[in-house]
Amino acid sequence: MNEFMKITERKSNSTESIDETICSDRIANSSVYNSPAWPPDSWLFCFLIALKIVVMAFIIIAALFGNLLVIVSVMRHRKLRVITNYFVVSLALADMLVAIWAMCFNFSVEISGGRWIFGYFMCDVWNSLDVYFSTASILHLCCISVDRYYAIVQPLDYPLIMTNVRLVLMLAVVWCSPGLLSFLPIFMEWYTTSDHLEFRKKNPHICTFTVNRIYSVISSSVSFWVPGMVMIFMYYRIYMEADRQERMLYRSKVAAALLNKHLQINGISAGLSSLRQSVDEGLVSEDKAAAAEAVATDPGSSSKMKRERKAARTLGIIVSAFLACWLPFFLWYVISALCGYRSCYSPPWVVTLVFWVGYFNSALNPLIYAYFNREFRVAFKKTLENCCEASSYLVCRKYSIGRDPPITCSNASSELHGNNYLRAEAIVQRFSNLSEQEVINLRQSEACI
Repeated sequence: MNEFMKITERKSNSTESIDETICSDRIANSSVYNSPAWPPDSWLFCFLIALKIVVMAFIIIAALFGNLLVIVSVMRHRKLRVITNYFVVSLALADMLVAIWAMCFNFSVEISGGRWIFGYFMCDVWNSLDVYFSTASILHLCCISVDRYYAIVQPLDYPLIMTNVRLVLMLAVVWCSPGLLSFLPIFMEWYTTSDHLEFRKKNPHICTFTVNRIYSVISSSVSFWVPGMVMIFMYYRIYMEADRQERMLYRSKVAAALLNKHLQINGISAGLSSLRQSVDEGLVSEDKAAAAEAVATDPGSSSKMKRERKAARTLGIIVSAFLACWLPFFLWYVISALCGYRSCYSPPWVVTLVFWVGYFNSALNPLIYAYFNREFRVAFKKTLENCCEASSYLVCRKYSIGRDPPITCSNASSELHGNNYLRAEAIVQRFSNLSEQEVINLRQSEACI
């Protein structure tokens, strides 16, 4: 009897650990076990599945093309080639890789009903790349905030602080350090428990990312909590310093303009008392005019301050979007690992939501640059116009080669087309010994000018 009780106790303990592992596996990836409350053949179920696929595909496409637009715009426009935008280009590259390696694999799991079709080894590769590129993207945002801090708080020392060597060093740290958090512990199997490893070997068609408590605390601190606190602190200092500099610049320019104006009116030998009285009387009515005159006297410093303010505002919006996108995921990530996946159960749709809201941050950064930064907005517009012109030219050329003459491939007026066609006919009459194909090619080339 005692022997039977010991066997039963040992069996219940092992069953509890296996149940905890399976439960954690069911929560770690939302599409492993889908148990909808409605029948699979209902119209609501089909609508939600279609909506999920459309939203995920939209996020992937927006992240790919939006970040590609950032890279091409900076490469094509010399005005954007500053140190801060090199961080932006590197961030865009990291977000593109998030879309390619993290989102696409997750999307394949979602549309296949939770089944992993790429094998045991590729499961570790996917988890490693997901952690790697997501961490790299967050660290880039941290570097951008530090760069903006020195540019605004210490503008005179900024060229000495942020040199090309330091830029390369920071980018090297940003791209190399996530490997110690992703590839090393995942392939060495330090990130999870032994029960989960046994479960994975028996179920290679299920790819989940179940972590132990130590790895969850370390990885979330390096990937989110520490960079997030640094960004919040840097932005707070940037905002306070930018506000202080703007107020000091405004007051100094207004005082200088008022002093100059009243000295001209009252004469250079005017007394300080009369000058102070005149300033007090006319300060309210002449405040705006003096501010405009101050800006006109030194447009360089004022425009530079405006650019720094816009950069600080853009940084604040980026940080706010970053926190709104990634905070739900990392809260779920840490709470589930510390509390236990069995005790702190989350529905599958909640896990899918926090994953893809975090992924959405990679597609959101180019939109923030385009909307809140005028230089990027102008560069994006020019880049898209050039792409449209190149596409229309290729379509026009293909259309002109595939059809018989005469054709019209230009957007110019009909009078211009008539003149071009008459000129072609004159050339044909002058050289009457041309072959038929040469005449056709000549007329087509004149029609497309």
